[in-house]
Amino acid sequence: MNWKQKIIDPDIVMKKIRPGMSIFLGTGVSEPRTLVKRLMSSNSRKLVDLELIQLVNFSDTISLKTLDSHKYRLKTFSSGNMVNKAITRGLVDLIPIRFKRLHRLFESGLIQVDVAFIQVSPPDDSGTASLGISIDVARAAMEQASFVVGEINPKIPRIFGDTFVNMSEFDMLIYSQDDPVYFERWETGPAFDRLASRIASLIQDKSCIAFSIGPLFESLSKKLVNKHHLGVHSPVFTDALMDLVKSGAVTNLYKNVSQGKSIASYAFGTPALMAWLDRNHLVEFQGIQTVFDPVNIGKNPGFVAVIPARKVDLSGRIVLHHGRGNVISGPMELMDSFLGAQISKGGRIIFGLPSRNLNNHSNIKPSIKRYHNQLGFEESIDMVVTEYGAAMLNGLSIRERAQAMIEIAHPDDRMALFNRAKKKNMLYPDQIFLKESSHLYPHEIHEQQTFKNGVKVRFRPIKPSDEEQMRRLFYRFSDEAIYYRYFYCITTMPHSKMQEYVNIDWNHTMSVVGLVGEPGEGILIAEARYLKGESDLMAEIAVIVDEKYNNLGIATYMVNLLLKLGKERGVEVFTATVLFSNYKIMKVFKKACPNLKSEREDGVYSITMPVGHADGGG
Repeated sequence: MNWKQKIIDPDIVMKKIRPGMSIFLGTGVSEPRTLVKRLMSSNSRKLVDLELIQLVNFSDTISLKTLDSHKYRLKTFSSGNMVNKAITRGLVDLIPIRFKRLHRLFESGLIQVDVAFIQVSPPDDSGTASLGISIDVARAAMEQASFVVGEINPKIPRIFGDTFVNMSEFDMLIYSQDDPVYFERWETGPAFDRLASRIASLIQDKSCIAFSIGPLFESLSKKLVNKHHLGVHSPVFTDALMDLVKSGAVTNLYKNVSQGKSIASYAFGTPALMAWLDRNHLVEFQGIQTVFDPVNIGKNPGFVAVIPARKVDLSGRIVLHHGRGNVISGPMELMDSFLGAQISKGGRIIFGLPSRNLNNHSNIKPSIKRYHNQLGFEESIDMVVTEYGAAMLNGLSIRERAQAMIEIAHPDDRMALFNRAKKKNMLYPDQIFLKESSHLYPHEIHEQQTFKNGVKVRFRPIKPSDEEQMRRLFYRFSDEAIYYRYFYCITTMPHSKMQEYVNIDWNHTMSVVGLVGEPGEGILIAEARYLKGESDLMAEIAVIVDEKYNNLGIATYMVNLLLKLGKERGVEVFTATVLFSNYKIMKVFKKACPNLKSEREDGVYSITMPVGHADGGG
């Protein structure tokens, strides 16, 4: 039978519907809008007590008004757009479930489908069409339904992968009279650009990334264009992701699932994206049972899922977005990404949010109890990023988490958060906070260097939340090393002393720490600082390195870094006092500044290093 003989008017389709039927609707962007509009607007007495099944709803065809008529009831698996209000009013049945398990629900018949409305691309000469821009459980719904209707839309791209169906699988066909649900590109801004820069610095070459929609991803794609050999294993494909692939940063060569191809289940974007996806051999769409499978996700090394957060509290609990701007919006829907990241070698989940919302109120809260759509399981939250930095929460106590979260809040909000944290006994009663330092913290200092034996060290300014790591570093030193540093034997370094050391007055002091290991799992192994004297032109310098990492060139690098930073900040001369027997640090100073001057008296060298004439090398 020629498939064109199945083409009929939508009204004929409506006459086939009976009261009490369950109707599966194509999801999100692939919603068959002409059929749904005709269903919603019909006054037929037969079109009552109907159950509509749709995984994610984004269009305006199903409204609160039509649901309120009680002719139809929507069953969905993800909150978004209109659905949130409808759920609150009891007009929508929300089934919380992990996306990976959805396919099994349909295949087993636990979710019963009588009718399937499916949007497809125009068929080719062999009668084969593409499910196009939404590959979830459409196949399972078609297999279970006794009545399957295809809506042919010429604006639906033919996308490779597990997307093709034959016209023989449809009982009836109609031509679409409506455009697909398009998404305009999101406007971004300076805060999102800075936030994206922070996140991009945490994504390594050869990582496998997962994207969603929203302003964060518009900015992030621009910040990732200089990466190499990225892979894509993502729930959705967007215009921003298209730009990243076109930049050459994505090659998919280091993936183990669909190597050489970017894979997704949904496309959300503009007509330009749809045109680019059409017959594009770089992209494949697979069902959610493949894309959301934690095992498949975990097979890809370096899997990184970036998830926009709405709010976060001082203990690391997350509030997720809901509504049109969020595709995967519920805690259960994120579980597959969490499990996949845990399986993936070097995998991680990064939660990102601006420090303040559009009303200029802090997005970091003492508590998030009053907010809906909480993620929970804060013990699994490793990393939260704002435009002011990254809070690495893995392995931290509640007190340490509170410190780390305060440090990435907007500078003007930190004092209030600090005071609330003390009242809630999240911080020590004697905890100190230097308000002025919040605005002076030198965020721009961020470097990485590879030393002998391939040891990679990341350098950044010290933070108050480094207190515990600095204490651990102190207790790893030998008595001799402590004597060289402090000129007398110190046996303890309690909180009262160490917190004074890590809370920096950046007007007079510069302190840089070195860390080894991946971000979020880094161990602090070195610190160098200078402290200005009575004159801003002169400063005393000191450097300490974990003895396990001696003789690699780390100390020399840090001294050179301080020389450069001091010069930029108007320091002309560094001074140091060195014991005669501490030949190692003398060697470091001479290498960094060959023309230094030294005077020896009573077994102690007094060192003078002209900053402007230092070697400045690494």
